[in-house]
Amino acid sequence: MNKDQIKACGDELYKALTQRKTLKPLTERFDDISIEDAYHISLQMVERRVQAGAKIIGKKIGVTSKTVQNMLNVHQPDFGYLTHDMAYSQGEEMPISQKLIQPKAEGEIAFILKKDLIGPGITNADVLAATDCVIPCFEVVDSRIENWNIKIQDTVADNASCGLFVLGDKAVSPSKVDLSTCGMVVEKNGKIISTGAGAAALGSPVNCVTWLANTLGQFGISLKAGEVILSGSLVPLEPVTAGDFMSVSIGGIGNASVRFV
Repeated sequence: MNKDQIKACGDELYKALTQRKTLKPLTERFDDISIEDAYHISLQMVERRVQAGAKIIGKKIGVTSKTVQNMLNVHQPDFGYLTHDMAYSQGEEMPISQKLIQPKAEGEIAFILKKDLIGPGITNADVLAATDCVIPCFEVVDSRIENWNIKIQDTVADNASCGLFVLGDKAVSPSKVDLSTCGMVVEKNGKIISTGAGAAALGSPVNCVTWLANTLGQFGISLKAGEVILSGSLVPLEPVTAGDFMSVSIGGIGNASVRFV
């Protein structure tokens, strides 16, 4: 793809975001779109958000578990940027009917960094040393691509299908919990709908953050102290609509909940 096409696609995705409309997959319209092209499209989309007043507060890795990869038919992780207007607090209502198009909720573990991580060459030990705390999280992903008909280039271009997220109200040191074996239970409207464990995300959420630091490092992008890093779902994606209530409990860490309106 050339620079004009990349800019046009980023602008088109930003327009779809703000107007809550979907687009035909980019991979059906551009035979030559690469993952690197998609990354630059995402940067253009995010830059439009920043120009409109959004502030970048973190980054995310997505499509980390085999379950989610199979659901979306995308068989490698993706990555994107988090902005301040995506974040909601525990107990706060999340207005998906006003802000999202085709939302799906997933339970995961968020990392809050106290030191920068600049790849390549980052190890799991580096990630743990740079992490201030971990927090239970619901990420509510969304896609500007029709019917979630995505390939890896589509979701990377679409800022890793970012939507909104909510952090729980309890944080713990990563040294206080085994992030590979910690169990997760997700409830929707009072019923258990899925269970998972830390190992579901590339063997450990720590592996996910390491992968993200090293992958973004190839583009000269660092993970920064103070940022929120969403490490990827440990359970299947769950479609949600206004009126639903969801909660997630993670062994050794705590809980998060969200009501959708």
